[in-house]
Amino acid sequence: MTAAAGRPDFEALRAALASRTRDDFPFHRLDAAALPSGGLRHAAVLVPLLEKDGDVHVLLTKRRADLRRHAGQVSFPGGMVEPDDADTLATALRETREEVGIDPASVDVLGRLDDTLVLVSGFHLTPWVGRVPHPTALLPDPAEVEAVLFVRLADLAAPGAHRTERHERYGMEHEVHFYDAGGEVIWGATARVLSRLLSLWTSR
Repeated sequence: MTAAAGRPDFEALRAALASRTRDDFPFHRLDAAALPSGGLRHAAVLVPLLEKDGDVHVLLTKRRADLRRHAGQVSFPGGMVEPDDADTLATALRETREEVGIDPASVDVLGRLDDTLVLVSGFHLTPWVGRVPHPTALLPDPAEVEAVLFVRLADLAAPGAHRTERHERYGMEHEVHFYDAGGEVIWGATARVLSRLLSLWTSR
């Protein structure tokens, strides 16, 4: 399975996610004195994949420019783990329903990617990958979402679409990822998760 495959093989991706050894962020190496008050907060996102016009796309949201956190950024649907959530998957599915209106029952959960750190706001992030139906009626939450974006994985995997920079935060040097796609810059934890997804997608 490659990013340019005519008929995407979601079952191959499911198998790759199930068989790999996860490489979660080394949270124990962070300087506790440099962390936000109260430490890292746990959050989860869904990486929604869909087949559109014969290609695999990832669904992303562009957040409103007036939000307190991550204003104007391109991100996955997701948010903080709440006490009533059974687990991080429940968080990811709940937040996806709240942000873009996708019914959790319609999501085919393919597996889990590496936990990672959100540098800007100090979140411990758990990403889940799921196939979502297309076409489907979306109901973006106008209080959070400015636009829903569909980005081809092939465009993200294209030469020149991806770059990295080195930044220091929480007592460690971090590799910060960036993607240029469809006139938008995708960066930070969202881009890091995409990089890990693409490494699996293009290796099959």
